[in-house]
Amino acid sequence: MDRPADRREQILEVAARLFAERGFHGVSVGDLGKAVGISGPALYKHFDSKDAVLAEMLIAISERLLAEGQQRVDRAGNAADALRALVDWHVDFALAQPSLIVVQDRDWRSLPAPARERVRSLQREYVDLWAAQLRRLRRGLTLDQARSIAHATFGLINSTPHSRLLPDDAMRPLLREMALRSLDV
Repeated sequence: MDRPADRREQILEVAARLFAERGFHGVSVGDLGKAVGISGPALYKHFDSKDAVLAEMLIAISERLLAEGQQRVDRAGNAADALRALVDWHVDFALAQPSLIVVQDRDWRSLPAPARERVRSLQREYVDLWAAQLRRLRRGLTLDQARSIAHATFGLINSTPHSRLLPDDAMRPLLREMALRSLDV
């Protein structure tokens, strides 16, 4: 029998895939339940609502991106090494979680307001983590310039759900090289 935490993770993974394929509003609680082998109403033993599934999904990945990014920066010897580590982390994430990128991009507005603000706050911190390293590396950058560079790099890396024509072992170094060049590292 599945442990509740395992079932929650299963629901989140399946929901990410279904939301990416059909959109948040195109997936019912019944669809989610059926896809994980339970009834729709049984989903409520794990989540209060479909909105709660989306909120947990996007908050959790935002927290994970920030926490891992911060750890990588903390372990780096200098700003260039920190940016290389951040790029490696974000490329790995993008290749492993294309559904979450699609859901974040398309369905963020469907989040309840408190969850939407939490996700945005975490994302701003993640952008600023990158921006701080860019400003350490390139002293003349303003904060807004550094943030813009970080966002442009995310756009490049996060394009993988749409641009991924190569296998991961070829796509990973390509994305890494392109991202590092865009950062001037």
